[in-house]
Amino acid sequence: MNISLTGRHLELTEPIKAHMNTSVDTLNKFNMDIISVNVIATAQTKKGKEHSMVEFAIHLAHKNSIIIKQNDDDLYNAIDLATSRAQKAMRRIHDKDVGHRKVGMNEMKAENVDVKQVAEANEDEIIPVELDLYKPREVEDVLNDLKEGNKMFEIFLDNEDKTRVLYKRNDGKFGLY
Repeated sequence: MNISLTGRHLELTEPIKAHMNTSVDTLNKFNMDIISVNVIATAQTKKGKEHSMVEFAIHLAHKNSIIIKQNDDDLYNAIDLATSRAQKAMRRIHDKDVGHRKVGMNEMKAENVDVKQVAEANEDEIIPVELDLYKPREVEDVLNDLKEGNKMFEIFLDNEDKTRVLYKRNDGKFGLY
């Protein structure tokens, strides 16, 4: 990894260089192929106030470059904030590479896994349930059951094999559908 430290309108002292180098070294914990890191520190005066700006340009192998610019009144604080933002960006890229890999059907075929068994295992299993009561019922019998029980409605087959619904209405009467 190549590290380039640059100061614009600012002299980089040994403590500032050491702080920049330790900040850049913290980026190695993500085990990514970092080609180079360019750190540019700038001192600017705007509206009579001096503030510092730090720019990190991190070039990764086979990925997009990460560019981070951070302004602050204190140079050390700007370096720390830019470092934390760079770590966050690298953590996102690392997590995408490591955690989001899913095995597709082609990879399964390559590993000689029976695709049909895997597909059947992933399907929802439907278990048919047989109803206890298939015989037709009279409307009067169902009406008596509704009056005696706490149910609000009853679904049944009538003598003509039609599915019917007998229900309690809000006015206390019963409805038949």
